[in-house]
Amino acid sequence: MSDERATSAYAASGQPCSPVKGSVGNVKLCFVVDPALFPALETLLAVARTGSVGAAARQRRITSSAVSQQIRKLETHFGIKLFERAGRGVRLTPTGETALPVVRELWSGAESAFAQLAELTGRPATTLRVAASDYLGKGLLAPVLRDLLDEDPPVRFELVTTHSRASVRLVAEGDVDLAVVTGQETPRGLEEQHLFDQPFVWVGPRRGRDRTPLTERLRREPVLRLAAESRGRALLDQYFADERIRPVSTIDVPSVSLLLSYVSGGLGVGLVPALALAEAPADRVVSAPARVPALPVALIWRPSARRQPALARLAALLATAGARAGTRLIRQRRHRPEALPRK
Repeated sequence: MSDERATSAYAASGQPCSPVKGSVGNVKLCFVVDPALFPALETLLAVARTGSVGAAARQRRITSSAVSQQIRKLETHFGIKLFERAGRGVRLTPTGETALPVVRELWSGAESAFAQLAELTGRPATTLRVAASDYLGKGLLAPVLRDLLDEDPPVRFELVTTHSRASVRLVAEGDVDLAVVTGQETPRGLEEQHLFDQPFVWVGPRRGRDRTPLTERLRREPVLRLAAESRGRALLDQYFADERIRPVSTIDVPSVSLLLSYVSGGLGVGLVPALALAEAPADRVVSAPARVPALPVALIWRPSARRQPALARLAALLATAGARAGTRLIRQRRHRPEALPRK
């Protein structure tokens, strides 16, 4: 970078600083980040996340022209092209793809720094951004968040309900601080903590005195299937392939809660995480252990986010709640009878 280019990209301080080695010899330079660029950096992340100037503007609560101006400001400041048109939207250029992880890390570090500084006031204003699937949100996350609301000072939060694969992606892209996920590989650069192993169960409508095993009812009743991206769906598809079962009818649902609503309403047999049985009415739903692999439930977060005291507190509470849930599921599985054979 030439001296002229360096001066345009950064604001130089008059204070003495350490020497920086350059291609033209050893000169003393002191660079500081231009604070006026921070709004534009947040806008860059929003555009990269949505692939749309309009969507980014709605997220940022500014106009589309303001978004375009901020992106141009960054491109002019650093002398690089960040986005290019792609159909009706935009996408990152190769240079933009390279710059994006750096900006995410910078933004994450800034958020962490502000959170730690807020702690010094004694009344920190902390907002935790968390992602989880619906059954983990209800069975594990909601009780812990209720406890945090009762603490002084209270913690604010933004909860995203989505499947586990999308939750991991949200953490990796910096859109949430922490995710509770089932059966996912942890990408490089993220950290994880195992909570418990999640067994699965078959569920179906209770049919009076009918004792037909649910695994046999799969062959003649509608099959309820979770979203194609979910691990529960992958287990179901693999079971059907192994047992050579071809459902007569299928009903695809986006969540475990909706699947259980169909079952309690008298329609369909499905495969659900055992933790979700707590919301199934026993007088209308029959269940049986499924001979499919249990999947690990884990916390995933970015290392910089874990430095936030409120997030560390949330992770500790979830670890305790997860250990209790795991113990309870093991106990239930030991005492739950296997699917009864047809008489």
